Amino acid sequence: MSDSPLGTVSSAHAPHQDGTNYLHPQLTCSEGGAAEALDKPNDEVYDWEHDTANPRNWPLAKKWITTTVVSLYTLVTPLASAIMAPGLPDLAIKFGITNPTILALTLSIFVLSYAIGLLFAAPLSEVYGRVWVLHLGNFFFLAFNLGCALSANTMSLIVFRFLAGLAGSAPIACGSGVISDLFLEHERASAMALYSIGPMLGDSLIGPAIGPVIGGFIAESVGVQYVFYVIAAISGIAAILGIPLMRETYVPVIRFRLNAMTLDPEKTSVGHPVLAAHHMDKWVYLWVNLKRPVILLTRSFICFILSLYMALMYGIYFLLFTTFPDLFANVYHFSIGIGGLTYIGVGFGFVVATVFGAKLSDKIYIYLTAKNGGRGRPEMRVPALIFGSFFVPVGLLWYGWSAQAKAHFMMPIIGTSIFGFGILTCFLPIQLYLVDTFTYAASATAAASAFRSLLGFAFPLFGQQMFATLDYGGGNTLLAGFAIIIGIPFPVWIYFAGEGIRTKSSLAR
Repeated sequence: MSDSPLGTVSSAHAPHQDGTNYLHPQLTCSEGGAAEALDKPNDEVYDWEHDTANPRNWPLAKKWITTTVVSLYTLVTPLASAIMAPGLPDLAIKFGITNPTILALTLSIFVLSYAIGLLFAAPLSEVYGRVWVLHLGNFFFLAFNLGCALSANTMSLIVFRFLAGLAGSAPIACGSGVISDLFLEHERASAMALYSIGPMLGDSLIGPAIGPVIGGFIAESVGVQYVFYVIAAISGIAAILGIPLMRETYVPVIRFRLNAMTLDPEKTSVGHPVLAAHHMDKWVYLWVNLKRPVILLTRSFICFILSLYMALMYGIYFLLFTTFPDLFANVYHFSIGIGGLTYIGVGFGFVVATVFGAKLSDKIYIYLTAKNGGRGRPEMRVPALIFGSFFVPVGLLWYGWSAQAKAHFMMPIIGTSIFGFGILTCFLPIQLYLVDTFTYAASATAAASAFRSLLGFAFPLFGQQMFATLDYGGGNTLLAGFAIIIGIPFPVWIYFAGEGIRTKSSLAR
């Protein structure tokens, strides 16, 4: 699935341009999609295209209810990733944590396991079906957040946060696959817009802004452990709505179950090569999906460098989350609750980038395509990336030196807004470039998502030590320098040389 700017892309079927699905060589994907392709061996026996069991033939109300529930599921996970950030000082007191690395680990371990879960959840949904993965993921997410709330020591909290990240990846990994199952190509735009409300609000507003605001006041009033009860409660509401209302949407699973019930050898897996492959090769299928992102990262320099830049920005983003409590509590003497309000700066930058950055990216691409005789190229996404790249170091320098100078508290918050605008303006063209360039677009974006989550996990672990040595000005200047070195020259190089590299690559379209 195409993720929200900070979100990720599921490894749903990624057919080659010639229509061949190399995960199941028997299955070819035409414009009609998987449902029509699956029918071809038995069209005369079984008219699946017009069967009421086909999700694309469901009543419109049923389709939209399913879409709404999936969007609600995807709203919860980004909230859990950062809601506890303002309560880190309270957490340190509660568990007696004196090592800043361990304290940061309680927050960032979620991002590491989230990245791992994304690699497994999407292929699992194409073996066992969307509904099982979504419901079980949400159930375990609820249970593990209760485990976080009831943790008696630091180690148990870290373990439950890790497990919660694994479970929480399921809705993001499967969501757009559900939309693809339900709607034909020309119907998907409005459905995807509704579905995207969940991850977009979660990643661009609730995750970085509203979540920490809520978490700050909860931690200050009743204790940091209660933020996990809030997350569990929201997951419970989603389950109460989702379990009775959602039905399986993935065609091969539906067909396999229906055909098995008929006991008709022409309709069972024995008589249907695609369903037989789907049933028997599940572990091979999982292995193919797991190793392909690694192949793209290691064999494509373009995929690697763009993923590295995205990962660097995401790592800095999470590093800021772990240092905000210390800055605004010790320098500006904010309470935990008021300190949560400082995260609104990043959220505001994300919202502005969501509204204006996406439009700018589209306008640049349309202009360059028209200038090129109506023929678009992936490199036409890059100018928007270069534009956004200038805001990232500016925001970091503004934030760091205003914090070190102890300027008015709004000054570092303005800096985080500029930084937030910059990273989200960069994320969109990077993801679009990967999708436009690589045959297996889902694997390319999954590689970028896993890489960025890895740095999102690692960067906060050394943040306090770096700022203790270099202070806020020097530390953010160092980070801004990395952003300039990677984020400006390499995109310029890709803009001019990318097409030549793509034409020589067996991984590109």
